[in-house]
Amino acid sequence: MIILGLSGALNHDPSAALLIDGEIVAAAEEERFVRDKHAKNHMPLEAARYCLAEAGITGRQVDVVAFPYAPISLLTPARWHYARRYWYAPDRALDALVNGNRRYRRNRNRVREMGLEIGVDWDTTEFVPVEHHLAHASSAYHLSGFQEKTAILGVDGKGEYATTFFGYGENGRIHKLREFYDPDSLSGVYGAMTEFLGFEMLDGEYKVMGMAPYGDADRYDLSRLIRRRGRGFEVDTTLVNTVGLRRYKENGVGFYFSDKLIDWLGPRRRGDVADEPYIHYAAAMQRLFEEWCLTLLETHLGDVLRETGRLAFAGGGALNVKLNQRIVALEHVKELFVQPAAGDSGTSLGAATYVAAARGERLSRMTHAYFGPAYDETACVKALNNCGRPLSFTRLDDVPAQTAAILAAGHPVAWFQGRMEFGPRALGARSILGCPSAAGIADRINEQIKFRERWRPFCPSVLDRVAPDIIQTDHPAPFMTITFDVRETWKQRIPEVVHEDGTARVQVVTRAENPRYYALIEHLEQLTGNAVVLNTSLNRRGEPMVCSPEDALNMFFGSDLEYLVLEDFLVTKVDDGD
Repeated sequence: MIILGLSGALNHDPSAALLIDGEIVAAAEEERFVRDKHAKNHMPLEAARYCLAEAGITGRQVDVVAFPYAPISLLTPARWHYARRYWYAPDRALDALVNGNRRYRRNRNRVREMGLEIGVDWDTTEFVPVEHHLAHASSAYHLSGFQEKTAILGVDGKGEYATTFFGYGENGRIHKLREFYDPDSLSGVYGAMTEFLGFEMLDGEYKVMGMAPYGDADRYDLSRLIRRRGRGFEVDTTLVNTVGLRRYKENGVGFYFSDKLIDWLGPRRRGDVADEPYIHYAAAMQRLFEEWCLTLLETHLGDVLRETGRLAFAGGGALNVKLNQRIVALEHVKELFVQPAAGDSGTSLGAATYVAAARGERLSRMTHAYFGPAYDETACVKALNNCGRPLSFTRLDDVPAQTAAILAAGHPVAWFQGRMEFGPRALGARSILGCPSAAGIADRINEQIKFRERWRPFCPSVLDRVAPDIIQTDHPAPFMTITFDVRETWKQRIPEVVHEDGTARVQVVTRAENPRYYALIEHLEQLTGNAVVLNTSLNRRGEPMVCSPEDALNMFFGSDLEYLVLEDFLVTKVDDGD
């Protein structure tokens, strides 16, 4: 069966994923093709075209289009909860009751129109809507490889109405235990505070997480943002998760928090400096988010976890790597699988896997995320010859060894190899690399190449045979979705990839999944003694990750990078005398 998953119902992070007989053939985010970060208000047209081309099929051959957004019945508590909690915005409350599936109908029409553009025949291709949080759940559970009964956690901003999901998977079926509904959203509160701290919601949450270790969570008590209600929680919508007239506005732009938050905490942060009191607010928000997630996890999934020890996690909140570290540390958690595309881009894959599992197809553990396009030598040479900028390129005899020598000499390298990653993390296909023992390399990459805040951390890619010694555990970590405490002796050896709190968001690299990247790190070990490389995404601030050779060259010439390894070619800049 050929299943095409499409996401983009919430007007951000559209993507496409293609499954054939239960195997992931291709998956990619629209932003990479249209070069617009998060591709807001786009449908995944180019991503879908890529998936079909990668499989060598046409739209007419697709059996099912799966979409992660579904109609929600008035007989369920979701729409009634929304109406009750938004009483202060009666237009929204009433709309939820009398026209609560309006957005679903609009999305269904957009999908059908897009389907026609890629050649789908709706007379023979079935359209299957999947509830947003079930798609998140499926993306984690059905690709976790767990055979035992598995606890499933979903923490997200919101889908149709649900914000937080608790359930379990058994024998390939997902069972829903409890959901919470908008505006009671833990990720929503984190997003509101992200805006208050001067970043963009749905983009800057990881910046808040990176800022938090510089602050003291005890300096400010943010607990009034969220209060307990029975076995659940309720957000104080006089402060955050606000709509309508309650929203704080600047220059006509409304934010997801109120004037009362400004009265309480002071003006909204501006600029790129990690300063007081905002670093303490970030620390307090991070702790509040962690504590509530852990409390609810114990309340609603504690018994399941004690029975099985396995947890699958997705939703935007699953990208909070510090929370994931605390989950792994729980006594009754044996293994945590976090979907690497845990945000809304991953719901295309989740919708497709949900339909595949429901129809009896076998799905395997997701062991890598290299599902995007690759470019052969002809494409690379064409891009180099058509670049129009002064450059020199030579074919390398031994790409890993010669690249490692450049890194060991203290130079950052743009590394473009094989199929592009699916999800937000660079995992050795579209990366900027550095030697983690080279003093100042992190500051140089931040300031001169990525043009981002100085306090932002970088991550290490580590060979599987040394990872347990560095992170003091053999827990799987292939996707940079969990932070770990770095062993004290290693902090001195690889300081450029250890964050302020002594942790690192590690990618454990195996030879089987990325042999060339593995060989590179082996050669770097021979030169430096450390089987570790600094790894960050190949992009500049505010831009999506590089996809094509042309994108890589644009980024290369738009920064102070001196070396680009484009498949087998080493590219350098030539001084044109200007």
